[in-house]
Amino acid sequence: MLTERRIRDAKPGTKTAILWDGTVKGLGVRITPKGAKAFILNYRTGGRERRATLARCSEISLREARDRAGRELADIRDGGDPLERRREVREAPTVGDALDRFFGEFVPARIAAGRLTERTVREYRFQADNHLRPALGSRRVADVTRDHVSRAVSGLKPVMRNRVLAFASRLFALCETWEWRPQHTNPARGVERNRERARDRVLAPSELSALAAALDDRAESEPFAVAAIRVAAMTGLRISECLSMRWEHVSFETGRVVLPETKTGRRVVPLAAPVLSLLQELPRVNGSPHVFAGARNGAPVGYRKTRILFAEACAAAGLEDVRLHDLRRSVATNLAAAGMNAFTLRDVLGHKTLAMSNRYVRTASDALTDAMERAASFAAGAMAGEGGEVVPLRRVVTQR
Repeated sequence: MLTERRIRDAKPGTKTAILWDGTVKGLGVRITPKGAKAFILNYRTGGRERRATLARCSEISLREARDRAGRELADIRDGGDPLERRREVREAPTVGDALDRFFGEFVPARIAAGRLTERTVREYRFQADNHLRPALGSRRVADVTRDHVSRAVSGLKPVMRNRVLAFASRLFALCETWEWRPQHTNPARGVERNRERARDRVLAPSELSALAAALDDRAESEPFAVAAIRVAAMTGLRISECLSMRWEHVSFETGRVVLPETKTGRRVVPLAAPVLSLLQELPRVNGSPHVFAGARNGAPVGYRKTRILFAEACAAAGLEDVRLHDLRRSVATNLAAAGMNAFTLRDVLGHKTLAMSNRYVRTASDALTDAMERAASFAAGAMAGEGGEVVPLRRVVTQR
């Protein structure tokens, strides 16, 4: 029978030796020639004799080893297998495996279905390689907790934190679909997101004029990037939509351009006369199919190059806190202020829903301006001791 003293005093020999316990059948202590001692359990399952290591003798007491062996034997009688269970744990997929499957299987299928853009994939890869893989890559998918995810995004700037959490949530939702985690256990859900301040930067007419002058100074050296920025400013198209234009999709006869792939799918966009005139003046580069082909090999102008040129032009024009996307916001705000309803504005901007369009209509409509003017006039008159008369407003029907 095993005792604590017998285990402690046992000396290693030239070969591995096993001391068997007389209390729990199959429990023993293995002693290697180097002196390592471990509790083991011999058992039979499926007609085979197997041997599993329970723990090092320095990690648990004999009493704990007997308790653990008893639980294992009860599980074996119910059809379990300690070695098989541990093999499954060792081979369980990690977060790194999940990311590999995401980019190797899920992403190609979504791209083929037209449900995912290359730009979004690049953003996912950046988030995976710089945040998720370093922090969680070696951890088993089934073991990841909300605390692990929270620590993985700690220290990130608010917007990046939210993007990484959104990507992590999508990844672990897929892991549930792949049956790598139990259902409804997504560890990214419930991790607090940062509040993001919505941008409301809109370029005034004088700012647009100053920007145009700064772009003119750069038109000779970078004609295609400058032209793309001008088209974005006149149409409200996303800069990525402008840069992806191809000549085969532009019809000067009908005054339209077809955009096969946008965030909301295929779009047909009418082009105003100033935009058509600008496009007609652009030279063709070595027969390139791209409208804004700035390189000698006919490749399209890149987003990074366009963004840098835009930043330089804004600095030269004395404009602060201006981004390329603010051109799109400026178009939307000006159209809303001119009285365009939310439905038309949605179609102009290529939004999926009315949510964003309604936002522009509510904040820039003449009705809101009129109401604020009347409210201020009433309050100013009352504070000046002149009394005040409430003037009934005309009924305004807003689009929602």
